Amino acid sequence: MRLVWIALSVLVLDQVTKIVVRINMGTTGPRESIGVLGDWLQLTYTENPGMAFGIMPGSTSVVTACSVIATILIIVYLLRVRKGYAPYTMCLAAILGGAIGNIVDRLFYGLIFEYGPFFEGRVVDFIHFNIWSGLVPGDIPLIGGEYLALFPIFNVADIAICGGVAGVLIFQKQFHLRRLAEGEAAANAEVEAANAKSDRSAAGGPAFAAEEAPLPD
Repeated sequence: MRLVWIALSVLVLDQVTKIVVRINMGTTGPRESIGVLGDWLQLTYTENPGMAFGIMPGSTSVVTACSVIATILIIVYLLRVRKGYAPYTMCLAAILGGAIGNIVDRLFYGLIFEYGPFFEGRVVDFIHFNIWSGLVPGDIPLIGGEYLALFPIFNVADIAICGGVAGVLIFQKQFHLRRLAEGEAAANAEVEAANAKSDRSAAGGPAFAAEEAPLPD
C-alpha cells in the first residue's frame, strides 16, 4: 500500500502543477517565462510532443504508445518485487507515478485543452534551470551549430523519474543481495523441513512396527 501512495502522490502533484501552469501561463502561448531566482531558475511554459525532456522528438502517437508499454512493464515488475528491499521498490514507485503523470498528458490533454485528439496530447513542462543557452561551436561533432539549453525544461514527473532511476541504480545491489539471501534462507528452510520429516519418519517406523506386531502364542 505504501508503494501505491508514493506513485499516487507523485501523480497528483505532477498533474496539479501542470494544470495550474497550463491555465495561468498558457494564454499567451508556449515559452512564456516567469523568473523565480533571476534568470537562473524560471517557470517557462512549454509543451513537449516528444520524450526525454523534448530532446527526442518523434511521432506523438508512437511516443505515447511506447510510454504506455514501458509503464505497463514497470507495473508488472513492481508487482513482482513489491515485497523486496524498501528503498529500491519506493524508487520504482516514484518512476511509475512520474510515468503515469506524463502519460495522462499524452492521452487526455489534447481533448481537455481542445488542441488534438485522444492519444496525441503534449506533455506540459515548466521547470527551467537556465544555466546556459546558446549556439554550440560548429567544430564540435554531432551538435555543432545547434542551439542548446542547459538544462532542458522539465516537470515534476520528470524529476520523479530521474530521481527514481538514480535511486534504483544506487539500491539495486543491496536489493539483489537481499533477494539472494532470502532465496538461500528459503532453500535452507526447505532442506531442514525435509530432513526433520525424514527423521520423524525414521524414528516412528520401528515403533509403529513394534506396536502392530502380533503377540506371540
